[in-house]
Amino acid sequence: MLYQPTAYDQRDELIKAHLDYVDFIVHRMRPQIPGNISLDDLKSAAMYGLMDAASRFDPDKGVLFKTFAETRIRGAVLDELRKMDWFSRSMRDKHNRVFREVKRLEQELGRDPTEEEIAESMEVELGEYQQILNEIGHLGVISLNEVLNEAAGGETFLDQLNDTNGQNPEESIEAKELVADLAEALDRLSEKERLVVTLFYYEEFTQKEIAGVLELSEGRISQLHSQALLKLRARMAN
Repeated sequence: MLYQPTAYDQRDELIKAHLDYVDFIVHRMRPQIPGNISLDDLKSAAMYGLMDAASRFDPDKGVLFKTFAETRIRGAVLDELRKMDWFSRSMRDKHNRVFREVKRLEQELGRDPTEEEIAESMEVELGEYQQILNEIGHLGVISLNEVLNEAAGGETFLDQLNDTNGQNPEESIEAKELVADLAEALDRLSEKERLVVTLFYYEEFTQKEIAGVLELSEGRISQLHSQALLKLRARMAN
């Protein structure tokens, strides 16, 4: 009698084949997470996400496991970070304050506001506003995974910025309007903001590599990244 692989065997094979993917995702998320969070804690959470993905994966749905697993792994890391209460209330207040101003200016101006306009609206100097962007930059990892549209299956910014070829036909139809809105929002970013988003999420460059390409400091890249995500979130909210 021939041995037939069980669901557990298939799950274990998926886990073994994608162990290096856990390290890849953790190291990609690391620059956006405070240094006091240990790498071991992040990897443990990511491994839980990979195991969960392997248990839930259904190849008949036409979605690549790598695509499915990435969402689960990132989600598991974010859940762990939330449990740790890793972002202080004061920093969350600053993040929400900037977001409200960006959203209000976007509605008022009919376009993405400049850094100078946001700083003026917040009644702070440009340098102080840029320092706030540095401080709240760690929330970018949360913002990018926020659900944009429950009706369309709970898509996030991350889902739309990454490869969506694995979507089934129904998901693709439901997501068309969301994708179009996000594409428009990306087009309205400044050239440098758009380059940072493209290089980070499409080309998978690190912030250090992007800094080298654009000949800017890593701190400036962090500011542009934070501001781009805030603008995208405000645009989609509007």
